[in-house]
Amino acid sequence: MRLARMGSFHPTRLSFARALVRRMAREGWVVCQDRFELDDTGTGVAVYRVTTPLRPLWFVVFADHLDPADRTDRVIAEKWDATFTLTEAEPETATLARLAAAVPRQEAGRCSEHELVLSRANKSVRLFDHVADRLATGRQPDRDKLLEVGYLVRTTAVYGNGKFGVADLARARQAGPFGPPFQAEMLCVYLARQFSLDWVEHIARRRSPATFRPLDHEVARGLGVGNATGLGMAPFLAGHPKLICRWIGMRETALARVREIEHCDPATRERFVELVSRARAHVAQWPTSDAGQAERIATLARELDRLVACLPGPGEVRPWDRLFTGISACASPETQEVLVSILIELYPELSDGFDEEAGSREEMMLDPGASPEALRALIEDRYGWALDIDFSAPDATALFWYFSQEKSEPRIGHRAEEPGADREMPVAVARDVAALHRVLVETRDAHATVAEFLLARPEWRGVVRRVQSLASCPYAEIRDNLIDRGCRPIDLLRCKLAILGATRFDPKSDLWTRVTLFQGAPLLDELDRGDADDWAFASLPGHAGA
Repeated sequence: MRLARMGSFHPTRLSFARALVRRMAREGWVVCQDRFELDDTGTGVAVYRVTTPLRPLWFVVFADHLDPADRTDRVIAEKWDATFTLTEAEPETATLARLAAAVPRQEAGRCSEHELVLSRANKSVRLFDHVADRLATGRQPDRDKLLEVGYLVRTTAVYGNGKFGVADLARARQAGPFGPPFQAEMLCVYLARQFSLDWVEHIARRRSPATFRPLDHEVARGLGVGNATGLGMAPFLAGHPKLICRWIGMRETALARVREIEHCDPATRERFVELVSRARAHVAQWPTSDAGQAERIATLARELDRLVACLPGPGEVRPWDRLFTGISACASPETQEVLVSILIELYPELSDGFDEEAGSREEMMLDPGASPEALRALIEDRYGWALDIDFSAPDATALFWYFSQEKSEPRIGHRAEEPGADREMPVAVARDVAALHRVLVETRDAHATVAEFLLARPEWRGVVRRVQSLASCPYAEIRDNLIDRGCRPIDLLRCKLAILGATRFDPKSDLWTRVTLFQGAPLLDELDRGDADDWAFASLPGHAGA
């Protein structure tokens, strides 16, 4: 739970994108176009019907013409190339009219409890136009250009759980087949990918019906959906400690089960070599403009060869534990995390099903009858990492997090240089817990119970509640100082994005990144294939790196 480790995470088969596609394939979901009414320029309405064993859902798209001057990925944008919703209400005439009045306006509109997700996307204009031009003339797109971007559109927000009138989590679970968290949002993104493929082919076909050729399946499969993510996602991890503990605990449990395996059979050894080969191809096609990330990728590429060189021999006892321990001692965090993903991938039977337990209630309860001495001992046992930080050093409290009303998203300020620290968001867990511990030491024996302590010092109620509530949650806290001058929020973003299933992390600063979702995922007509779940470490076939 250190930032440097969290900032090296890779998706696993437990990631939400993988879990969604696995479920769609297992349950035989069928997606088809109910309506595709776009003009020659690609402007209009599209409706996809999603048939699930429980009930149908509809993915409704409003495609528009966006002036270049209005094109921005910022959350404060007011216009987009396409806007989407996932709804349980069949979009007949009246419903479609209601959605047309609300969905293209996004935050400024108002959805109903029948809508489960609200989202939008912008084209990656250069690649989108290139693909449309090529397909119109009967040619496949240039694969170097595909590799450079990796997607035709990128989402700029995916809203669920009650935002802007859409159904809250409880309602979404009733209205659709969504038990685990973020499954409705992931379905929306997966369908946005499908629409982007249909969209570019529609435009190309209209340009030149006589010469048009559709995208090759393998090329289409190699394209995902882009996403630009900034600080808005980062505070989520600090604000949902029980949920994060559940997610990391699933991963660690799956890994522990693999490490306990006594022997490795020849077929699994071959599968390991195949996955390492895939990882090499994936890494070779991982573009980034960030010098630090580029160096990490280069190191990862070199170190992947060690994985095969250290492959367990026939008859070796607890081979994966030995391999994991050895690689952890000599390789970079990026390589170690790729190994984690590979090991979990090897044994689906040891991990699949965890996704059904991925939710958690963020209930925080005080234990008022506990003694302050017990509370102090609990902090020393669980938060020793926080007590080791010297908060008297200026750099240790240099930053503060706040919510910008103007930008409608979290921001980071410099405490000594900017106003607003009096309104900082509650993410400085290490500082606050260390301060509580200091107070408990200073007031030792002054109070018999936590209740008495809080009556005298009510300002510590929230911190005490958090410490007591998370006593049995080993992965709940980020074990670093989030207000230190050297804090890199990009590490928080990568952790959550990897859990969602994102790849091709391309940091644009320490504050935001671009990623790709669903690259390599089966297309709609491939969900019934036996290998529909086998898309770890996807790459674009036919390129030199693959």
